[in-house]
Amino acid sequence: MKQLEVQIMGQSYLLSCPEGGDARLLDAVERVDTAMCKIRDGGKVRARDRIAVLAALNLAFDLADRGTATSPATRASATDTASPRQQALAPAEENLLLDSLLERLDEALADDGRLL
Repeated sequence: MKQLEVQIMGQSYLLSCPEGGDARLLDAVERVDTAMCKIRDGGKVRARDRIAVLAALNLAFDLADRGTATSPATRASATDTASPRQQALAPAEENLLLDSLLERLDEALADDGRLL
């Protein structure tokens, strides 16, 4: 397992990633950083943990919405160009992935006890 140091909203994080997963992890970090900075720059939310929850929910919603908003024909053509990892992700697996993400967010926010 390889470790990468990344920056999200100006804070450093040391993350583990599988060999060969650098590009995907860095892409994910960029998406999260962009989403969090957009919420922070909106000026209504200042607490970092709440910004993280809102960004995660927005990204999860977008991911779920992409899966349901496309027609079967569009999905078939999209999977032709998708990576093997993306092709293998069925809707049930997407739900498990989203559930796992929400569980990790709950654990991270356990001290606060509130999402919003």
